[in-house]
Amino acid sequence: MKRSGAILLTALALAACDDFKPAPAAKGPAPVPAATTFKHEISGDLSGYYIPAAPISIDGYRVKALFLGQSADFAAWEGASKSATFAPVMIEFEKEGAETIRVLPKTYEVTDGRVRFEGTDPVLGNVAFNGTLDQGALATARRNLGEEAPVLTGTVRAGGSAFGNQKFRWYGGD
Repeated sequence: MKRSGAILLTALALAACDDFKPAPAAKGPAPVPAATTFKHEISGDLSGYYIPAAPISIDGYRVKALFLGQSADFAAWEGASKSATFAPVMIEFEKEGAETIRVLPKTYEVTDGRVRFEGTDPVLGNVAFNGTLDQGALATARRNLGEEAPVLTGTVRAGGSAFGNQKFRWYGGD
């Protein structure tokens, strides 16, 4: 009898509690988080022009420079402030008698040791760069206001061609 009373008391206590109601189900599949297409994690100033040590020619155009902006440029671009003519990472191509082509990013990732970039141009098609930064060489080049020693090494892809192991020197600009 004691056992029946304990069971009855437990049942009454549970009945007095609020009914368990599961959270309403979301309608449709859960949204997939958007991939981060613009990302930078840098501890110092990498800004400047990275000039090819040797000519890189694609369909008559040559790579003029890979440009990296300042931290504020990255923050603005990764926020809501995107320009049609300027980005914190871009590659410029030039050809005699033609307008300079400035390829802005579809995606980039810049860290203290790596630069990855992808963009598109109507003339050159898909343009990409994947390379590594030598922080020691960059620090020396910055102290000397530019130097011939390479600070960035990587692969340039454009116009359906790939140019591996390309060396770039740093130039701070005018």
